[in-house]
Amino acid sequence: MIKQLSDFQFPTTAAQLYPDTPTRPWVLEIGFGDGRFWPAYAATFDVPPNYLGVEISGVSLLKAQRRLQEAGLANAHLTKLMATPLLTQVIAPRSLDTVVVNFPDPWPKAEHVEHRLLRAPFFRLAASRLKVGGALLLTTDHDEYFEFACREAQVSGAMRVETGAAPQAALETKYALKWEGLGLSPNHARMVALGTDLVDVPAATFAPLPPVLPYSTGGTDPQENALPHAILSLPATLDLTTFDKQTLRGPSYTVVLLEAYRSLRRDELTVLAHVVEGELTQEVLVNVTQRADGSSLVRLGRFGGPIITPGVKAAVGAVADWLASLGAEVKHRGY
Repeated sequence: MIKQLSDFQFPTTAAQLYPDTPTRPWVLEIGFGDGRFWPAYAATFDVPPNYLGVEISGVSLLKAQRRLQEAGLANAHLTKLMATPLLTQVIAPRSLDTVVVNFPDPWPKAEHVEHRLLRAPFFRLAASRLKVGGALLLTTDHDEYFEFACREAQVSGAMRVETGAAPQAALETKYALKWEGLGLSPNHARMVALGTDLVDVPAATFAPLPPVLPYSTGGTDPQENALPHAILSLPATLDLTTFDKQTLRGPSYTVVLLEAYRSLRRDELTVLAHVVEGELTQEVLVNVTQRADGSSLVRLGRFGGPIITPGVKAAVGAVADWLASLGAEVKHRGY
C-alpha cells in the first residue's frame, strides 16, 4: 500500500502501521528503486517481516507497488519521501530491526560529499531508530563510497561495522545487475546499532491534522484551537486587490507566500504558501474567513492533507502578519 506523509502518525509505531502483524520484525528500505529487492528478500524468511520502503521517484513507487502486490505482501507499505525526515519524524526510537540501503547514489565528486546520505549524523539517526543489535545493511559497487560509509559509521560512535557477503536478493536488483554487466563486484557491510545514548539526535516535531470536528453555530469554531490559526479584526477599507510575494525565513524553515485568491462563492480569501523545512517541502493553503461575530479567522486549510510542522505554523503566522501590515488588528494567535 502506498502511504502519504499525512497517513502517518508522528512518530508511528509498528502496531499502528501493521495492526495485523505488530510483533513481526520491522524492515525499512531506503531507495527501493523498482522494488525487486524486497519480494526476493522477504521470501528468505519463514514469516515475512513488516516492511516500509521509501523512495523519491514516483515512477519507481508505482513499479514497486505492482511487485509487492504480485508477491502477495500485505504487510508492506511504500511512501514517497526523503529518508531523513521519514526517520526523524515517522519512525519511533528503537523500533526498527533492519535498515536496508542498496546501491545509494555515491555523489563521487569531492565538492558533492555533503550530499551523500551515509555520513556520521545519518548513522546516529538510524542507530537511534534501530533496536540495539539491529543493523543497517549496505550494499554498493562504489569502493570509495563504501570505505567512506564504513569510516563514517565508526566515527558516529553509534554503530559497529561488520563486512561480509551481500544478501543474494541485493545482487538481483536493477543496479546490481547493471554493475555486474560492467564487471564490478559489490561491497557489503552490516552496521550494527550499539546501545549508545544518542541525546543529540533530533526528535519528531511534526503533528498530523486533528480530526474534523462539527462546526458550532454560536460564532466560534471548535477547530480553532486544534489547527494553527489567528483571529483578526479587518478594517472595512482593507485593500486586497494586489498581492506581492513574501518570504519568511526561520531557524529551520523558509516560508514563501506565493498567491492570494478570493473565493467567488463566499467572503473568503485563500493564500498559497510554499514551506521548505530541510528535505521536506509542502504547499499549503491558508484560509481567511469571516466569523459570525464580524472578526476574521486565519486558519490552515485541510486541502492536500498538510502536516502541521513549525514551518506550516509559521505560514499561518505570516498570513496574519501580512494582514496586520495592511491595517488588520490581531486579537489572538494560535500557532
